[in-house]
Amino acid sequence: MAGSEVKAVSRRRFLGEVTRTACGVALLGLGVGLYARSAASLPAEAIRPPGALDEEKFLGACIRCGLCVRDCPFDTLRLAELGEQVANGSPYFIAREIPCEMCPDIPCVKACPTGALDHELTNIDDARMGLAVVVDQENCIAFQGLRCEVCFNICPVRGKAITLELRHNLRSGKHALFIPEVHADACTGCGKCEKACILEEAAIKVLPLHLARGKLGKHYRLGWEEKRQAGGSLVAPDREHQYNLPEGMRYDYEGRGLIIDEAAPASPYADDPLETLKRGQEGL
Repeated sequence: MAGSEVKAVSRRRFLGEVTRTACGVALLGLGVGLYARSAASLPAEAIRPPGALDEEKFLGACIRCGLCVRDCPFDTLRLAELGEQVANGSPYFIAREIPCEMCPDIPCVKACPTGALDHELTNIDDARMGLAVVVDQENCIAFQGLRCEVCFNICPVRGKAITLELRHNLRSGKHALFIPEVHADACTGCGKCEKACILEEAAIKVLPLHLARGKLGKHYRLGWEEKRQAGGSLVAPDREHQYNLPEGMRYDYEGRGLIIDEAAPASPYADDPLETLKRGQEGL
């Protein structure tokens, strides 16, 4: 083979190898980028352990040691594996599978060597792992007028985190609806309500706080909160509201509500609605 042909073959081989290497580096970079992006996100069903810092700080502080998982007595926590949508090696749990049992001594937090799980969390009731949300009122049987209350009864902070609101059942006209209501200031996000929901797919779910909660714009000011913090009205003078009520009636704001004085004229209507109807029919 002549010298010029050898140089041409070497040049083509060199360019081919350079191209393959560049493509390999580009694909590797793309793969790393996609993995980093997926690792930085947290799926809606993945809940961090009690005391976990904000997600970004948590991922920076967690060294993936697995000690919190080791010390969880109920096998609630597990470490994310490669290929999952949770940052590899970081602890999390899925409420529908195994919820947090809210251990009073919080062993997972004590085991954390870096503070990724805040050691200042000493009362498990103060944990905010997530927030329970009734996501499907159309399938929650409580909204259909059937007695359930499972999520209410299983709640470790029952009566504070979940309460029942009684509403009139318009469908039947004579029964009450026992509607579960979640209160964010007391819900720990343990997930026991989601686990216990009797539906095939839970109507109440625990979501990470950044997904479950809204955020009020800074330009909003709640007058009643401002008044409470200031210890009085911020508008002077705070004049009493005048109600346009019939004679003999008055309204006690923040007190008894509507008050009918004893000296008020007698109502033309009887206390018993049937008696009022009979008057019309019998000419009484």
